[in-house]
Formats: sequence, structure tokens, C-alpha cells
Amino acid sequence: MANLAKISNIEALSVLDSRGNPTVQVFIYSDQGHLESSIAPSGASTGSKEACELRDADPKLYHGKSVQKALDNIQQEILPKAMGFQLGDQRAFDDMLIQLDGTANKTKLGANAMLACSQAYAKLSATAKGLALFEYFDIDAEKFLIPTPMMNLINGGAHADSGLSIQEFMVMPLGVQTMAEQVRAGSEIFQTLKKLLKQNGHSIAVGDEGGFAPQLKSHEQALDFLVQAINESGYTAGENVFICLDVAASEFYKDGAYHMLVDGSTQEFSSSQLTDYFVELVEEYPIFSIEDPMQEQDLEGWKLFSEKLGDKIQVVGDDYLVTNVELIQKAIDNQSCNAVLIKPNQIGTVSETVDAINLAKNNAFNTVISHRSGDSEDSFIADLAVGMQAGQIKTGSLSRSERTCKYNRLLRIEQLLSK
Repeated sequence: MANLAKISNIEALSVLDSRGNPTVQVFIYSDQGHLESSIAPSGASTGSKEACELRDADPKLYHGKSVQKALDNIQQEILPKAMGFQLGDQRAFDDMLIQLDGTANKTKLGANAMLACSQAYAKLSATAKGLALFEYFDIDAEKFLIPTPMMNLINGGAHADSGLSIQEFMVMPLGVQTMAEQVRAGSEIFQTLKKLLKQNGHSIAVGDEGGFAPQLKSHEQALDFLVQAINESGYTAGENVFICLDVAASEFYKDGAYHMLVDGSTQEFSSSQLTDYFVELVEEYPIFSIEDPMQEQDLEGWKLFSEKLGDKIQVVGDDYLVTNVELIQKAIDNQSCNAVLIKPNQIGTVSETVDAINLAKNNAFNTVISHRSGDSEDSFIADLAVGMQAGQIKTGSLSRSERTCKYNRLLRIEQLLSK
């Protein structure tokens, strides 16, 4: 490490994410002439305990969403501490950011500023070491694992105006062996679904994550379309391709009850009733995974749901756990789910993200690396998923380049590992 390069400069820029909102891009330079950059993503449905995404709240600039404060923090606070910082020690760099921020939730510097710096540092460190980014996380080539993707084909909830309460209807090619074949399966199912929706008079416009956003009368109708698209594409629903749901239940929880669309009308559910509803769906459809089936603070609902379905399907905590080791540990102790969604910008640094993954894996929790609905051309999470042997990745549909760039990166990594 003594001969590794050092940081010679950091520059920050306000750029646009996939929703057309400003976000933070960081360019980081080494004294050996290398340059890398990274872009912070942004979520739509967010957990209340996520790290702070710092925005200016000036209604005259980007409707209050500008990020000049975050950029200023990078140039005025982070850069002076980072100048001359040796590359290759991710923990030390991230600890410097955490200490410089000094708050529990990244409210001083902003998690968007910190994550863009942390990810750019990781990329530059990998370059300085002559490694691919995925190798930077785990240089034991025998342990690299290409993740199986969850592909979001129908958007609802906060990601579209489809009227569906459930936020994401995904397909997962669990019985398809290679990333190349999994991407092919996803693409073929996506195109078949497009044809079926069009034939039935539905919109084929896409939502924030590249999935279709048709006005459907029920969740069951969406699931029926997915099953039909899978089977008509030459695959078998429940054998080699399965369905995954992101319920994002916090988005339709109000006044102590869940207000969810059923058969064209909104109905009120208790935690127990909502659990029973999903039990019926799991019995009827080839569902492998359900994310955020309960509101993030409905701990009794989470426990009940996991008691009834935890031995049948993957139960994923997202808004509930927000990539936070303390919250993940509580979920492990309470047996309230069996998997965690990993979003680096929920916690703010690469090292804390790695800690969350390792805690989950050490306690037999599945890990799903995830994008955000406001994303970019940055494919960092693809390398993270491979290097950390996460096993699963959730990065949107088979359209929109901020989604497909992650799949394309995974295809390239698979090719590199096959040599």
C-alpha cells in the first residue's frame, strides 16, 4: 500500500438523475494521473431512517431540489481532508467522512455528497491497484458470484401513476443459469408483456424504473399478465422464472391501517388481513420474494408476516432496515424477515454498506443489492453485487439506460470471469 497513489483533487458537479432531478457527481483525481467519478442515486419511496439526502430547499432552484449545499460541502469540507489521502484504504477514507460529518444521519455533509465521494474513492483505489472494481471488494476470484436479477416489469405505487398499490412486479429467472441467458429471458418476457398489454388495450408507457405502467383493475391482473408473458416467452412460471413483489407498504399506510387497491377500489386492511391477502397470493402465484409487505414501524405485522410466510418465500426488509446494521441486527434477533435490501445511499458510505452485507450474510439473511428509482449511468452496484457475493440484484426493467447499464456491466463481468 505504501506505493499506492494519493488523492490530488476532488471536483463536484450537479448533474441530472433519471427522473430529471439534480444529484451529485464527484470526480476524484490521483497524483499518478488517474481519474474516476461516481453519481449518487435518489429514492422516491424512502424509509424514515435513511441517511439524509441534502437538498437546498430553495423553491426558485429545481423546485427546491438543488444540491449546491452538498457540492459546497465536498469542496469546502471534504476536499481539504482528502487531499493527499492514500488510495486503497476504504475504511479509513469512509471513517474520515463519517467523523467529518459527525451526525447520526449524515445531516451535515449529506449522504449524497458522502456516497458520491466514497464510491469514487473505491473506483479510484481499484484503478490504482490495477483491479476491476468488483475485484476491489474481494480479490479471491474463486468467490466471485454473478447475482440473479429481479427485473421490474410492471410499475405501481410511487414509481408510476398506474393506480396499483404494490410498487413493483418483478420477474426473477432463478432457474436460468448465466447472466447472459437471464438478461435474454428478461428481455424476451419484457417484449412479450409489451405485446400482451398492447393487445389488451393497455398503455405501454414505462414508469420510473423502466417497467410498464398500465391502468389495471387489480394486482391479480398484473400477476396474470406476468405469468402469461413468462409462459408465452418459452419459460415456465414457477419452474425457471419466478415473480417478486415490492409492496412498499409504508406508502399506503395511514391512520393505523393499510389502504390498498383491490379489484378496482381501495379497501382498508389490518396487518393480519394484509398478511392473509399475501398468503393467498403466494398460494395462487409463483412468488419467490416479497419486499416491505408491512409499514416500516409495524413490527408486529412484520413478525406475523414472517411467521406465516418466512419458511415459504423470501421476506425482504427495505424501508424497514435502510441498510443500517443496528436495524438489521434487530430484525435478525426478532426473526421479522429473512433478507435485506442493500442501497448504499441509505447509509452513505461504501464501508457501512459492506458492513450491512456482511452482518446479513453472517446471520443467514439473503442480500439483494438495489438501485434507486432516481438513478444514473453509474453501474457501481453491479460490481458491488459481484465482489460482495450478494447473490441477488434489483436494478429495474429491461429498458431505460440507467437500468440496462447495470445489466450490461454484469454481462461484461461475466465475460471477464469466464476467461
